[in-house]
Amino acid sequence: MLLGVNIDHIAVLREARKIAEPDPLDALGICKRAGADQITIHLREDRRHIQDKDAQNIIELSALPVNLECAISPEMIKIACELKPHRVTLVPEKREEVTTEGGLYIQGEQVQLKEAIKSLQAHEIEVSLFIDLSLDAIRASIALGVEWIEFHTGHYANIYAMLYSNLSKTHHSIPELELCRTDLKKMLKEELCKLRLLSCEAMEQGLRVAAGHGLTMQNVKDIVEIETIEELNIGQSIVARAIYVGLEQSIHDIKTQMIR
Repeated sequence: MLLGVNIDHIAVLREARKIAEPDPLDALGICKRAGADQITIHLREDRRHIQDKDAQNIIELSALPVNLECAISPEMIKIACELKPHRVTLVPEKREEVTTEGGLYIQGEQVQLKEAIKSLQAHEIEVSLFIDLSLDAIRASIALGVEWIEFHTGHYANIYAMLYSNLSKTHHSIPELELCRTDLKKMLKEELCKLRLLSCEAMEQGLRVAAGHGLTMQNVKDIVEIETIEELNIGQSIVARAIYVGLEQSIHDIKTQMIR
């Protein structure tokens, strides 16, 4: 399984102080050496972390393919076409959100998506759509003619976190705690089953399948077992753990977890 390392959060640290360090460009060699297969960056419309110059330098200098995440606005599509990354993943954006909260509302943005995809593919750029776990979203992606989809795994990650957090610190009685765990285990199993079935459906329909959002050293193993998912894009948990073990070790460790 392929690993795309999202290096946005290196830029988050830099932008917190509005200085020159740390520079996400410095991560490129470390990512390659640690076994990453792809660099992922998100150039947001509000430029809260990755800046235009970052995107340009990373795409020009990376020895690994670069997956550029961006919104479907004309401004962002124009920039993507000029930069020519290996792939563009179209994502929804809200200015007030902390991070991407869900998949694209494809059915409500058909015209704009068609125009964006046509422009990107005319510049020989692979296109992926960041979507929720929905059969309708898969069918709409196929109709739009993209090469990839990326499933939003945030719901799975949230259930996993609730299940394996220290629930004993809550005010639940023991029977209530066990009931809560039972419900969460059922929800987690259902989410994984849904991801497996929809990934298989997408692959059979000719789409290549990636997944990402909220994935960590702890919760990634069950996702890895879904053979129809080719690629995971992981960022925040890698960079967060790098504070303690270093970026190269953090990437290497999660890549090890992804061995089937």
